[in-house]
Amino acid sequence: MQVLQVQLEVGPDPAEVGRARRWARRRLAGSGIGDDEPLAETLVLLISELVTNAVVHTGCPAVLRMLFAAEGGVRVEVADSSELPPRPRHAAGEDTNGRGLELVDGLADRWGWQPEGAGKSIWCEVDRTPGGPAPLPAPGGGVSSPGRVPC
Repeated sequence: MQVLQVQLEVGPDPAEVGRARRWARRRLAGSGIGDDEPLAETLVLLISELVTNAVVHTGCPAVLRMLFAAEGGVRVEVADSSELPPRPRHAAGEDTNGRGLELVDGLADRWGWQPEGAGKSIWCEVDRTPGGPAPLPAPGGGVSSPGRVPC
């Protein structure tokens, strides 16, 4: 399986989330996924949620990676320096946060997390076509979360 990987270092500032979204849109367009495709909007939203979680919950720099499989799948990974796994949160109706991983679970075909170095990586995958390609290979294995786990 042929995979193209691109990555962006993200600072510990919430303003970096917007920069990550703009960077992702350019990389998606460069891979042949146009801005007008629903897949692009889904991936940008997933990236926004994962980068926001890393920046807000760790207060440390993170690394955003996108992996493009020749078969059409896209894997998004956000690595941070916290070894703590994603912590389930239950947002009430009026809460303004606490729904990030719930969105990831609803939009991604697969998602999970895995230890990475002294921290962790949270990842998600989106197939380009229904019943699309097999999951992208996860570097170093990982823990999959098939059920709904809000942040």
